[in-house]
Amino acid sequence: MTALMEARGVTRRFGGGRSLFGKPKPTVHAVQGVSFEVRRGETLGVVGESGCGKSTLAKLLVGLQRPSEGQVLLEGAGVHDPAVFGRRALAKRVQYVFQDPSSSLNPRKTIRQILEAPLIHLLRMPQAARRGRLAEIMDAVRLRPELLERYPHEFSGGQAQRIGIARALAAEPEILVLDEPVSALDVSVQAQVLNLLDQLKAEFDLTYVFISHDLAVVESVSDRIMVMYFGRVVEEGRSEDLFCRPLHPYTRLLLSSAPVPGRKGIGAESKPAELPDPLAPPPGCAFAARCPQASDLCREVTPPLERDGETAYACHHPRKGIPWPEPAGSGAVEGRIQS
Repeated sequence: MTALMEARGVTRRFGGGRSLFGKPKPTVHAVQGVSFEVRRGETLGVVGESGCGKSTLAKLLVGLQRPSEGQVLLEGAGVHDPAVFGRRALAKRVQYVFQDPSSSLNPRKTIRQILEAPLIHLLRMPQAARRGRLAEIMDAVRLRPELLERYPHEFSGGQAQRIGIARALAAEPEILVLDEPVSALDVSVQAQVLNLLDQLKAEFDLTYVFISHDLAVVESVSDRIMVMYFGRVVEEGRSEDLFCRPLHPYTRLLLSSAPVPGRKGIGAESKPAELPDPLAPPPGCAFAARCPQASDLCREVTPPLERDGETAYACHHPRKGIPWPEPAGSGAVEGRIQS
């Protein structure tokens, strides 16, 4: 299947250069050499712990930030090339749904004004047509039309996120980049929003890039999953393959560390661990200091992302042929994430 959106060696660094007195400024390595593709009509889940570069990657995909190196392509055209995609042209095809629904809505504007903005500025829709379109959008996200005259602070978190989704839909995009869209919601409300997103995807023929740290949520909504660690892709594959036979030790750590209803205890690491210093990336594999099977090769040489059919991994010692959960006595926590 042809890729609708593609990233090729995308890197994003912050800072750098030299100060007024010639001293080098520190550089934060947020995203490092990320390559992947998103196929039309699918949901690509992006998962990883806080600070791994997920949100920075999301902003690169929608054009809110420019890559330091590499490029993001939409049907083969560079999204950051002003000669190909202006801001308006890109916004009509790719929209962003923010993590915090309340803070992403202008508190001084009514919901009608918020939803009309993309209709006016992106679609150039006349007033008569806007009234009908607003009614359609509100019905699509299961909100009553009379709520259009209210302000964002009058809504619950779940309702506010529906409004955020409605605002994205108003531009009639092809791709929605959803950055932790349900992490701020109660579990029961999460389920409502996830079911709504599934219905909207079919109704409007959408493609999703779904970013989350919640493995159960990612498994339930994604066709393929990409795991990130310290700004890099460490594993990618079909949802069922990645959860049944994870190849990278970090993916296995994520699976064993997630709480599962009915199971006591969480398979945390034996000692406190943090992401490496983004101002001074270590040589070799960034996960080597936390990996129980790391070798000298891992600490010296960065593993390339190798593709094997539908699966990709960046590991010198992938756990091929070892299903999840691991056999009893292996030290892994028994049990599997259930959506």
